[in-house]
Formats: sequence, C-alpha cells, structure tokens
Amino acid sequence: MGPRIGPAGEVPQVPDKETKATMGTENTPGGKASRDPQDVRPSVFHNIKLFVLCHSLLQLAQLMISGYLKSSISTVEKRFGLSSQTSGLLASFNEVGNTALIVFVSYFGSRVHRPRMIGYGAILVALAGLLMTLPHFISEPYRYDSTSPEDMPQDFKASLCLPTTSAPASAPSNGNCSSYTETQHLSVVGIMFVAQTLLGVGGVPIQPFGISYIDDFAHNSNSPLYLGILFAVTMMGPGLAFGLGSLMLRLYVDINQMPEGGISLTIKDPRWVGAWWLGFLIAAGAVALAAIPYFFFPKEMPKEKRELQFRRKVLAVTDSPARKGKESPSKQSPGESTKKQDGLVQIAPNLTVIQFIKVFPRVLLQTLRHPIFLLVVLSQVCLSSMAAGMATFLPKFLERQFSITASYANLLIGCLSFPSVIVGIVVGGVLVKRLHLGPVGCGALCLLGMLLCLFFSLPLFFIGCSSHQIAGITHQTSAHPGLELFPSCMEACSCPLDGFNPVCDPSTRVEYITPCHAGCSSRVVQDALDKSQVFYTNCSCVVEGNPVLAGSCDSTCSHLVVPFLLLVSLGSALACLTHTPSFMLILRGVKKEDKTLAVGIQFMFLRILAWMPSPVIHGSAIDTTCVHWALSCGRRAVCRYYNNDLLRNRFIGLQFFFKTGSVICFALVLAVLRQQDKEARTKESRSSPAVEQQLLVSGPGKKPEDSRV
Repeated sequence: MGPRIGPAGEVPQVPDKETKATMGTENTPGGKASRDPQDVRPSVFHNIKLFVLCHSLLQLAQLMISGYLKSSISTVEKRFGLSSQTSGLLASFNEVGNTALIVFVSYFGSRVHRPRMIGYGAILVALAGLLMTLPHFISEPYRYDSTSPEDMPQDFKASLCLPTTSAPASAPSNGNCSSYTETQHLSVVGIMFVAQTLLGVGGVPIQPFGISYIDDFAHNSNSPLYLGILFAVTMMGPGLAFGLGSLMLRLYVDINQMPEGGISLTIKDPRWVGAWWLGFLIAAGAVALAAIPYFFFPKEMPKEKRELQFRRKVLAVTDSPARKGKESPSKQSPGESTKKQDGLVQIAPNLTVIQFIKVFPRVLLQTLRHPIFLLVVLSQVCLSSMAAGMATFLPKFLERQFSITASYANLLIGCLSFPSVIVGIVVGGVLVKRLHLGPVGCGALCLLGMLLCLFFSLPLFFIGCSSHQIAGITHQTSAHPGLELFPSCMEACSCPLDGFNPVCDPSTRVEYITPCHAGCSSRVVQDALDKSQVFYTNCSCVVEGNPVLAGSCDSTCSHLVVPFLLLVSLGSALACLTHTPSFMLILRGVKKEDKTLAVGIQFMFLRILAWMPSPVIHGSAIDTTCVHWALSCGRRAVCRYYNNDLLRNRFIGLQFFFKTGSVICFALVLAVLRQQDKEARTKESRSSPAVEQQLLVSGPGKKPEDSRV
C-alpha cells in the first residue's frame, strides 16, 4: 500500500525513492496530485505562477515604501528642519546598505533557501518602514510658529506689531535651545538614516533571488513572460508611492494628537506639514503581508513542464515563420545550458567568501576592458543620475517654482511622469523586437532617443515663475520703497527674528514674513460659506495702510505647471527608449560566460556612481539658490524662500548636463560599433578571394553560391 495510504498520524521514518519521485512530479501544476490532504497542501506553493504573483506584489510594495520618502521630501524637511543636501543624503542612504551587500548575492546564489531569504528581507524592509515613523512619535507636536506659546489663541498675538512693553517676550532662536533639544534632533535624524540603510539591506535578496527562482523553475518559454509581468507590475510601485503621498499629505501631521481648538492652517499655507509618517505605516503593512507566503514556498520546486496555452497560440500566429529556422530555447540540451554558465557565476559556489572577494576585482577589471560595456554603463550612469535627482526633488521643485501644494505636485507626478516612463520602456522594447535591431541599430536608437530628449529639455529653462517680492529679502527699493527688513515704520514693533507667518499685500503683491514685519496691529477673521479668510489691519508698512491677507502671495503662472510636467514626461519617455536597447548592447558587448556578472557590475556602478551621489548633488545645488533660511539653535535649518529663476536654471541645468553626458557616451558607442562593423566587413572581403581561389583549385563542379555562409 505504501506510506501514502497510512493513517494521518503515521510518518514513515525513511521515505523511499518512489515516494520522493511521486512528490516531485505529481504535485506539479500540470500533473495529477494525490488525494491525500498532506500532499495536496504543499502543492499550492509548488506552483511557479503563484510565486510570480506573490513576487510581483512584494516588489510593488517594496518600491512603494522605498519611493514614498521622495514624495514627502519637502514635508520631512519642514518638519525636522533639514536642508536639501541633508534630505538628499537621507534619500541616497537607501542605496548604501543595498550596494554594500548586493555583490554577495552572486556568491550565495542557490546555496540558501531563496524564498525564505526573500521573506526575511521583506520583514526587514517592513521593520525599517516602521522605524521611519518613530521620529514622529518621539518628537513633540509640530508647532508651525516657533514664537508662539503653547496655547493656540496667542499664536496670532505673537505675530502682531505690539509695543515693546506689551509684546510677548521673544528670545532669539538660540535662547530656546538646550542640550536635550539638540540631542533629540540628532537622534531623530539618526533614526531616519538607520531606517533608510535597513530599507536598502532588506531589499538586497528580494529582486535577484526572485528573478533567479522564477528563471530556474519556470518553463523556458514561459520565463520571459513571467519576468515581463513581474517588471510591469513592479514599475507601478513608484507611481503608487506618489499617489499615496498625495493622499497622506492632505492630512495634518499631528492627526493623531490634534489640539482641542483645532488648527488655523490650510493646505495652501507654506507652514503646512502633512501626515508624512502615515504613508510609511501603510506601505510597511503592505510589505509585511506580502512577505508571509515566502515562508511556505519550497527551496526547490519541480520545473514547469508545460508552456502556457495562450502564449503558444500567440506565438503560433506571430512567430511561426521565424521559429521554423530557429531552435526553441526549450530544446537546448542540458550540456549546452551548463556550458553557457562559465566564469565567476559558475565557480562562485566552489569558492569561500575570502576567495570570492579576492577573485572579484580581477574579474571586474577584465569586464571593464570591453569598450562597449564601459561606454554604455557610463551613459546609463548619466541617465540614472538624472532620474535620481528628478525623482527625489521634482515634487519640491514644482512646489517652489509654481507655488502649488505638495499633495497636488505628487498627484501630477504620479499621473503623468511615471506612466510615461513605463510607456518609454515598452516602446523601446517593441522597436528592438519589431525592427530586429542589431548592435548598430540599438546604438542608433539610443542616440536618437537621447538627442530628442535633449531637444525637448531646452524649453524647460524658460517655463517657470519668478520670485515675487518679499520685504527685506528681495531688494527692489526703486519700485516699492520701504522693503528693508526693519524699516522705520516698524521701529515701535517688537518683531521676532525667527518668526514665520507670511502675509501678502494684494495691491502690490509684496509678501512679509510676519504681520509684525508689515506693521499690522490687529487681526480680523471674515467668515464665508466654505472657509474663513484671515486679514491683518492697521498695517503701518503697507501702502495706504491696506489690509493684508494671511498666507503667501499666489503665483501668477501656476497654470504653467501642467505644460512643464508634460515636457518633463515626454523627455522621460524618450530617455527610457534607451532602456532595452542599451541593455541589449551590454549583453552583446561581453562574452557569453560573463553576461550575468556584467549585469551585476552594471547595477553596482549605477548605485555607486548615480543613485548614491546624485540626490546629494541636486540637494546641494538647490541649497545654493536659497535666499532666506530658518534658524534653529544657531544653525541653518529649512529654507523658506528661494530665488526661483536661479533654482530653475540650476535644477534643469544639472538635468541637461547629465543628458548631454549620456548623448556623448551613446555617440561614442555608435562610433565604436560602426568601426567594429567596418573592420568585420574588411576581414570578410579579404577572406572572400581566398575562398574563391579554393573553389577554383577544388574544381569547376562547385558553384560559388555553395561557399556563402
């Protein structure tokens, strides 16, 4: 009868070979599973299709949590007083932990239980996401006016122009500082840096182990389809991250501990801080749920034996003429497949860790000798630098340049920019396949795509809004006299040096950093049907004493944000045309046995040379355009006002610089490919007379056509 028919409680001590063979074959998706419940249960997780589904959802959630910080970068800056350089460094720390360990994935390979390693990595990512929210819970509630006392009714009084004797005591920013405050700030920032590092470490095993697991146990004909589905679902992650950021930033940051009297801020107020931490909680929960199935997948599962029926029908219609002259990948002999895996990837399991570290630099230098590989990787470094800077600071750039809210900026990016990236990648792959492009054709397509991207980037220098006039910051005394920071009209006022409660004079479109700096001594609230409007009156520094409105002055060209982002999206789509052809150039530019290692080296260089330094470079460039810093304990904190023209020229200029570098590299790639093609034709023309001479010597019976290769 065998052990299968025995009682459920009896477990055979030594399973025989037939039992193992039956377990390995009958539990496949196409086979007939045994009726015993003990055998039916594991068969659910012996299905590669289920693994593809789970891995798609996991990578979607992982990219959502890693991309969420970029959607709320300006909010985190305002909440914790960070400069753009510091926030860029924070965003790049996601790559530090990833880069430090990604090389060892090639070493461990199939030695470990890959699904469980993916599960452990996902749990670490979820814990890192929870750690990112910790600064919100250990920090004091957000006070949008540092000069205001604890009780909210005096917030407005602290910003008014009051006589020195009756004004609330306002000490300079250093007076409110203590060693505890400074230590708390450093600990909060340190926690976020540690969390970002752990996010990178947790993501190390997810993609490499998942792709190799699918490729090992899927049918050879189905593997490309599964990987295509995986990448298509995964690429929606950043778009969902920006969509989630758009929703969360509409909620107030202290939604879990709102004051009794509520808050007087609106989402358009420059002091508004959204619930940035809530998105990390949601994304971490999604990652934790997606990690559960990986602890039930086996270390190895039976290889899929059947090709998908609908894929077979599609191939029969589209590729039947082309497949007649080609050998199907599934018909390769086992010997041929093992011969291709020669080199470091194959010998890595036979090396110790120390030996692997010693061998790796030599193999790295050997791979970098290929000129096509080196030039294509350099061009991709330029493209990735552009993408890293754009993804990190584009929301903040749109906020400052066009005076829109963080929520609206994230919504536009999630709806326009990321779909255009996906379209560009897909179109590039379709062009390579339909036009049957060789190396020269792939190089020409890359160069054409980048030239068009560069062309459509030129109008971006001229689409934007100039900075409006700010009293005491933008000095245009000839047009509007009395814009000094402390004019004579407010000598009687006791204005706080570090206060920030902007008001706008609608008649002259001049902005003051507080009502006190405008000389206003009273406040009026005008109730309307949908919202209340706050006015400040009796303003001695305003022309004709007109009342001023609470909040920053509205921009006159906010409508240009949509054309600007459409051009950015078009340029992103054109740049992403190069994704597939450049990847093909890398695969065809190195030896067959070095392909896997070349791809690993490519991603390592992209992380080290692009994704790590680029956010810091862009953040430093943005900081150089700041014209008014907030001070915290004597140090520069967040920037309150930028020179918009300088900000646009430097941010778009950096993007233009990286795009130009990519164009130069692809031009050199095309030149090298044409030179190699020319040399190959020369060798072929030199060898053809020798072939004809051999034909004449062998006899006139053979025709010249028989010698064609």
